[in-house]
Amino acid sequence: MTVTETAPAAPAGSAAVPAPPPSLAARVRSVGGSPVRDILAVTARPEVINFAGGLPAPELFDAEGIAAAYRDVLAEEPARALQYSTTEGEPTLRAALAARTSARGLATDADDVLVTTGSQQALSLLATALLEPGDTVLVERPCYLAALQAFGFAGARVVAVPGDEDGIDPGALEELVVRERPRLLYTVPTFSNPTGRTMPAARRAAVAEVAGRCGLWIVEDDPYGELRFEGERVPWIASYEGARDRTVLLGSFSKVMAPGLRLGWLRAPAALLRACAVAKQAADLHTPTVNQLAAARYLADRDLDAHVARVAAAYGTRRDAMLAGLADALPQGSRWTRPEGGMFLWVRLPDGYDTTALLPDVVRHDVAYVPGAPFHADEPDRATLRLCYVTQTPDEIAEGLRRLAEGLGQAVRPRA
Repeated sequence: MTVTETAPAAPAGSAAVPAPPPSLAARVRSVGGSPVRDILAVTARPEVINFAGGLPAPELFDAEGIAAAYRDVLAEEPARALQYSTTEGEPTLRAALAARTSARGLATDADDVLVTTGSQQALSLLATALLEPGDTVLVERPCYLAALQAFGFAGARVVAVPGDEDGIDPGALEELVVRERPRLLYTVPTFSNPTGRTMPAARRAAVAEVAGRCGLWIVEDDPYGELRFEGERVPWIASYEGARDRTVLLGSFSKVMAPGLRLGWLRAPAALLRACAVAKQAADLHTPTVNQLAAARYLADRDLDAHVARVAAAYGTRRDAMLAGLADALPQGSRWTRPEGGMFLWVRLPDGYDTTALLPDVVRHDVAYVPGAPFHADEPDRATLRLCYVTQTPDEIAEGLRRLAEGLGQAVRPRA
């Protein structure tokens, strides 16, 4: 005989209490949001001079040229532009990207390139393709914030490699590879975010040699490399013999054309590129077709190199304006980098200063920076901060530094 029990009926006139929804995934609970995005939300007021965001100068966008590319594509091939595309990317754009890469010293075929929805997506795809939860990833110290997020979401254990003014120390890298058995090394060797530093050629060759001898993937992120306004170009790590078969090179149009296009790419060995394509199929099927075709049309009809040269020259002037005012804006004993290109410079205030704690006082003076602590995978240096010098004009930079001086002058001083 089977006995069926029923739940007690709810008292008359009362409603059943619903159960709470299931909890969020552990990876979401353990990986925080972007401090840069949080700061941008707080400082969105138009009166704020914002040195915090990594925002290209909008007045320097070739808006007319980009608009013309979209008009031509939609007029001449609307069905193709508005249709689904292949996951790997539009052939015309892949061929153009391969040609630009080859012209810069790294022989590349269209089949070596995967178009991504911004180079940030490339990081997520690589994390999916290369990392298991608990795997170790090596990074620079300090490191690009969104890379730390991507590796954190993959469940990786992130370890910072010691370095100096020239970047990663190859000897320390080899010691960590032997001890930690990492899956990959992530680096922004040219005009690094956040420091603005560039790894010299000899150091790149040494890093490539370690990777080749020890069996290590290198993810070389290069969103800023074309924005050089001083000095000579340094070859990609991917071009060195020891790293040719184990380096993924990431690129982006965000800093040289416009970030709203959300167009990036990765160049990788065939097996890894295929794995990333499968991961992309699951993520978004493909990057928007119309954006890809417009970018390809722009590359065919316009001189992107000439446009980039104009942008880089303007950024050089803005860097000079920031460098000229830093000594008066910062406490005595502060130190900062002098980048040869890119968008950022890195500041270290004297010992005892905490730039995270100081930020609210500074923002009250209608200026903002990014504290340096979140850029560290290990013990943070709380006296550091990042400044972006490209978004404002030289006059705005001078006024922003004046406000920064006031904000730091009235902020709580470091402990004795």
